[in-house]
Amino acid sequence: MTPGTGRGYAKGRAKRTEILDQAMTLFGEAGYRGASLRVIATRCGISHPGLLHHFPTKEALLLAVLQRRDDVDDEWLALGVTRGVDHLRRLVDLAELNAKRRGIVELFSVVAAEATAPDHPAHAYFEARYRTSVANTERAYLQAREAGELRDDVDPSAAAQQLIALMDGLQIQWLISDCTTDMAGVLRAHVRAQLTVEF
Repeated sequence: MTPGTGRGYAKGRAKRTEILDQAMTLFGEAGYRGASLRVIATRCGISHPGLLHHFPTKEALLLAVLQRRDDVDDEWLALGVTRGVDHLRRLVDLAELNAKRRGIVELFSVVAAEATAPDHPAHAYFEARYRTSVANTERAYLQAREAGELRDDVDPSAAAQQLIALMDGLQIQWLISDCTTDMAGVLRAHVRAQLTVEF
């Protein structure tokens, strides 16, 4: 390695992280369609071509921002791998964590709504994300049922869809209410009513 190469890589990684942070904020404020790469570049103190060096297209930048958000959440959810009721509890904890991350919640809510259009660059991402989220949550409900911890009248498949929909809907209410909605409290009460054990 030539002298200074390591420092150059570190600088490049730091700038890439700054671009992702600024993009996350702007996508949350203006949505994907309303956000401008030039504005993001200006906020990062670099030229438009400088930003394109790191992310060649706006689509590439959006997908990198969404992936970064998922990496952080997946890493957090994976702490002490959970099953059944413990996994459902972890989802409630995630809502509590999100209450401290307005920018991320804003980004997710705005871009998810835009991505309902089939031609949106994040459409496939959200389609896969919802499929995975519902499947993982259904697995947790099934495990709770196997452990005798789920009420007999609760269908794991329907419960999983309802819980993911409730989480997303609460995020919108939380944003509209200027962050006063108790997302975790509402989720906790919802799941508690489905179980036969303390939650």
